[in-house]
Amino acid sequence: MAETLGRLVALSADALSAAGFEDPRRQARRLVASALAITPAYLFGHPNQAVDEAQTSRVRAILTRVLDHEPLSRILGQREFWGLPFLLSAETFDPRPETESVVEAVLKRVPDRQVPHRILDLGTGTGCLLLALLSELPSSTGIGIDIAEGAVRTAACNASSLRLSCRAFFIVGDWGRAVSERFDVIVANPPYIASPDLRLLPREVACYDPWRALDGGRQGLAAHGAIAADLPRLLAPDGIFVTEVGAGQVDAVAGMLKASGLVFGGIESDLSGTARCVVVRLG
Repeated sequence: MAETLGRLVALSADALSAAGFEDPRRQARRLVASALAITPAYLFGHPNQAVDEAQTSRVRAILTRVLDHEPLSRILGQREFWGLPFLLSAETFDPRPETESVVEAVLKRVPDRQVPHRILDLGTGTGCLLLALLSELPSSTGIGIDIAEGAVRTAACNASSLRLSCRAFFIVGDWGRAVSERFDVIVANPPYIASPDLRLLPREVACYDPWRALDGGRQGLAAHGAIAADLPRLLAPDGIFVTEVGAGQVDAVAGMLKASGLVFGGIESDLSGTARCVVVRLG
C-alpha cells in the first residue's frame, strides 16, 4: 500500500510515543514537514496525498536519528528563531524559544524603532540575538562577539542570508574585552549551567551543543561575572544590558550586575512563566 502524508505522520507519531517523546504528534508533523520540505499547514491540509518511496525513506532516515535523540534542528542544520532561519554549526549553540525573551525585553524598551542604536551581542553563536534585533530595528547596527571562530563564521553566513551583512559585523573575542566603544544595547545568552549539573543534561543537549556554550562554572555564574566587569565601560549613557539567565539565577545575576554599579531595570519571563531575563541600565 502506498504511503500518504497522513500515514507517515501517524507512523512517526507512534514511534515517537513508544520511545517516550513528549507531544509525539506535533513532533511527527514537524519531522515529516521538514523532511519533505513542505509547510505544516500543507501537511495538515493534504493528509491523503501519496508519497513516493524516496520521500518515505527520507522520513524514516530522519526519524531513526530523532529516536536516537539527535535534535531535528541539528539533523537539518537549521533552527528558526524569531521567525527567521538560522544555520547551525558544531561550534554554535542551538537557539531555544525561551531566548526570544531577550529580544522581546529589548524591543519593549525601545519606544522608537527607527532611532539608530549601536548593539553588542556577547557570545553571539549563530548571531540570532543581534540579527533578530536588527530585523526589527532598521536603522541600527551591531557587533557580535564569540570566542569560537566557527561560530563567528556561521553568524556571518546567517547575516548574509538574511541580508543584514551591511549592518552586522562579527569578530572573535573573549566577551567584552574585544571592544572598546560604547553601545546603546548589549545582549547576551551566556553559558549558565553549573558544572556539576552538566552530567544531568539530556542527550539532545549534552551530545550536540558545544560544551563551552553550556558550562557556566561551579555555580553557573562565571560568564555573567566576566561580562559584568566590562559593562560600565561598554554601555552608553542610558544604555541597557539584557541577559538570559537560568532558572533560579535571577537574584544572583541581578546582584552581581548591581554590584558593578548598574541600575536594576527589571525582570522578564519566557512563555512558560519562568523568570528568564535580567535587565540593567547604566545610570
